[in-house]
Amino acid sequence: MAHFAVIGAGITGITTTHALIERGHRVTVIDRHPLPAMETSFANGGQLSASNAEVWNSFGTVFKGLRWMAQRDAPLLMNPRPGWHKYSWLAEFLAAIRSHDANTVETVRLAIAARQHLFDLAAREGIDFDHQTRGILHVYHNAADLAAAARTNALLRQGGLDRFEVSADEMRGIDPALTGDYAGGYFTPADSTGDICKFTRGLADACARRGGQFRLDRTVLDIGVDDAGATVHTAAALNGGDAKADHYDGVVICAGVGSRRLAAMVGDRVNVYPVKGYSITVMLRDSASQAAAPWVSLLDEAAKIVTSRLGADRFRVAGTAEFNGENRDIRADRIAPLVDWVRQQFPGVGVGEVVPWAGLRPMMPDMMPRFGAGRQRGVFYNTGHGHLGWTLSAVTAQLIAAAIDQAEWPVADRRSHVAAIR
Repeated sequence: MAHFAVIGAGITGITTTHALIERGHRVTVIDRHPLPAMETSFANGGQLSASNAEVWNSFGTVFKGLRWMAQRDAPLLMNPRPGWHKYSWLAEFLAAIRSHDANTVETVRLAIAARQHLFDLAAREGIDFDHQTRGILHVYHNAADLAAAARTNALLRQGGLDRFEVSADEMRGIDPALTGDYAGGYFTPADSTGDICKFTRGLADACARRGGQFRLDRTVLDIGVDDAGATVHTAAALNGGDAKADHYDGVVICAGVGSRRLAAMVGDRVNVYPVKGYSITVMLRDSASQAAAPWVSLLDEAAKIVTSRLGADRFRVAGTAEFNGENRDIRADRIAPLVDWVRQQFPGVGVGEVVPWAGLRPMMPDMMPRFGAGRQRGVFYNTGHGHLGWTLSAVTAQLIAAAIDQAEWPVADRRSHVAAIR
């Protein structure tokens, strides 16, 4: 039985920890926060969405980004200030456009494979995470956008997704709260939603019950690797004191946007870039607001906004992509479009109590997660899931745990191992 350090207590770190514990390994989770799920896994859009698996590498995304650069409330916003990391990442993003179709299909397959793993985890460990199994509906406000979506739908169906076009009348049948003017939509009945923070913390509790150890409030200063394993040097996150060096048989880096820095410590390049997203949680305090908010999860393709109903009294609305480095500021001009969207689309929902949040999505240039072995023995990764960490984590955790047991799988080789985990 090997002893692994898992660095990162977000959704990928905790699912990885659980997968390793189930295979009989000892695991110590290290994170700089006092609780699991305090960064990107805290308040995301909530969607478990194979239907949102299309990678962003396309000329359409580039052209929209250029057009939106001068618009402060645009769905995609880039700080033009020069930076080597940002512009080298963008160059690799452009190079990956040629792999758009293949990467989209592969992401769909991973997302479908992840579903049952996550549902099984919740059932086995008794985790209540406000799970709603009402599907996800992509909505379109004009006929041109609806027609253009057919190509993406063909790719998603090629990956095995049951997703089909619905009329505006059928949309209102799926959820009567949809009273706006729509051209139509695409519906994925098997997609679902839930509270990522509640799930992650519930699974962390399960890991602790199974013997997992947690070293929270600790910052990783360095990682040393030799033939005997890995030594992780940490210090107290608040004041930098209480420095310690702990030895493990191996280390799994699941640190989101921090993975790039940690990978450099062991001689690897994991080119994660932080892409900020925003969300609001609308508190539905009265019966009228509860009745007016939709229960089915939505993705408004024009606004690039997603929604999730988290129980009777919470309505999560999320969106935007901001390229501005490791900046976690919550900007009022980025929150306002989310509030305005709710007011326009669902005027019966009161927005008097809204909780704003911002988090950094850990994105690779090709939009594909990195899970597998590093260059040095005993170093592994499960990171870079971008906007689909909640959707994909349950299967990539199984894949990395299987890779660790085999100890022979290079990081670049990921596609051939999907079938064995389904």
